[in-house]
Amino acid sequence: MRVVFLAPSFPPEMIQYTRGLAEVGATVYGVGDAAREALPREVRPYLHDYLQVPRIMDEDDVIERVTAWMRGKEVDRVLANWEPLVILAARIRERWGMPGMSTDAVRGFRDKELMKERVRAAGLRVPRSRRVRSEREIREAAEFIGYPLILKPIAGAGSADTYRVGDKAELDRVIPLMRGVQEASCEEYVEGEEFTFDTVCVEGKPVYENIAAYLPKPIEMRSLEWISPVIITVREMYQPRLNPGVELGRNVLGALGMGTGFTHMEWFLTPKGEAVFGEIGCRPGGGHIVDQMNYTSDIDLFREWARVACWGSFEAPTERKYNAGIVFKRAQGQGRITRIEGLGDWLREAGKWCVEEQLLRPGTRRRDWKQTLLSDGHVMVRHPDWAEAYRLSFAAATGIKMYAE
Repeated sequence: MRVVFLAPSFPPEMIQYTRGLAEVGATVYGVGDAAREALPREVRPYLHDYLQVPRIMDEDDVIERVTAWMRGKEVDRVLANWEPLVILAARIRERWGMPGMSTDAVRGFRDKELMKERVRAAGLRVPRSRRVRSEREIREAAEFIGYPLILKPIAGAGSADTYRVGDKAELDRVIPLMRGVQEASCEEYVEGEEFTFDTVCVEGKPVYENIAAYLPKPIEMRSLEWISPVIITVREMYQPRLNPGVELGRNVLGALGMGTGFTHMEWFLTPKGEAVFGEIGCRPGGGHIVDQMNYTSDIDLFREWARVACWGSFEAPTERKYNAGIVFKRAQGQGRITRIEGLGDWLREAGKWCVEEQLLRPGTRRRDWKQTLLSDGHVMVRHPDWAEAYRLSFAAATGIKMYAE
């Protein structure tokens, strides 16, 4: 099994997928714009060969360079798990006449308006929305949709450049912030709780499923610096309250023509118990959610994704043993981290239920919290009881303090 894997070391979690491919017996040809000598040491043992391209986002150029590089070699799969590259992978597959999701199918997972059109056409509940490319179109869409509304990039990921707009005055303030976005989606703001529906699929059929709760919603996580974002996987995901989301998610996969691989969907549960579609990508979720899923079931989904992608087989157990909560911390102040308070007390309280502690240490420069959910590091817990996992997560959110200056 020979696999071309785009961006094998960036973002950093891609190293784990590269490892997974090698561990299930694939010969991995990596393609990226990092210099070969700059590749992280951890990824090198898993790569059979590597091609550096000038700009990984220049699709036409990459297609020509990779085609020339692989000429005369047998290739079985072309794969990408980073959101900006999923269409590029599909285009290469079509150029080479290889199996895998088509460019049209992948575009339905990338273009948020096309995505909603196709999901809506399947009779599923989708927020009212319009595609907008100019200030005039934004204002016209706002009149049609009404307030509050959401403005976000058509092809964005991770809530970047996403804004909740409560009235016309807020719209006046937000429009200048969107001028770097060529196309956006203007859509109805849905009241309710927000969850994920994550899957690993074989030919569109989930072989592993996951639900995680966002606490609070991502739009609030991205808007308020003082918040410590919390995400908790739900051990008992097949419960009456959440079943509408599971049913919605499975139907969305069919509506969009999902093939084989990871999906990451976000959906809303309204106060009336209705499941409303948010958006979906045909790639794994970021922000360590795959690590959370691994801790939930005591498995290695990096490897199981690779087994599915290469061989169409999922071998890990799917029992859900734990609720796994991750808490992202943000330091108060700017500059370098100076001290952390409350961590020792929390670690003693959490005991064996703490499975990761990855906070930035004093002396490290703060990350830009607006650019990355990872913020200034995280802690992760897991527990078989939801209430205890929730309690420990929020004890970290409120009890651990980080400071910078």
